[in-house]
Amino acid sequence: MAKPAKKLVIVTEKLLLKKIAQIIDEAGATGYTVVDAGGKGSRNVRSSGQPSVSDTFSNIKIEVLTETREMAIQISDEVAAQFFDDYSGIAYLCDAEVLSAHKFCGPDGC
Repeated sequence: MAKPAKKLVIVTEKLLLKKIAQIIDEAGATGYTVVDAGGKGSRNVRSSGQPSVSDTFSNIKIEVLTETREMAIQISDEVAAQFFDDYSGIAYLCDAEVLSAHKFCGPDGC
């Protein structure tokens, strides 16, 4: 059975991952997915595929499925307030449907 959800996507610098993961956890989200990302934006081109000595300056895409729009906005607002003035990043929200909803439900159920 499908369950409606919101997907928050955050694209930012890899060095922020642990701090953003903490914000996501504190907001009550049940998990997130992280993948390497590259592209072009207001702060020039970033590549995820070029070899380097350190990947500190690479980008990541974090996807968070939330049960409510409010939770997604709370996470996004906190990340933007703490990091987006000083680091590259963007966040956007999409409608989603979770197909294996039993894995998505929080400790209080669906």
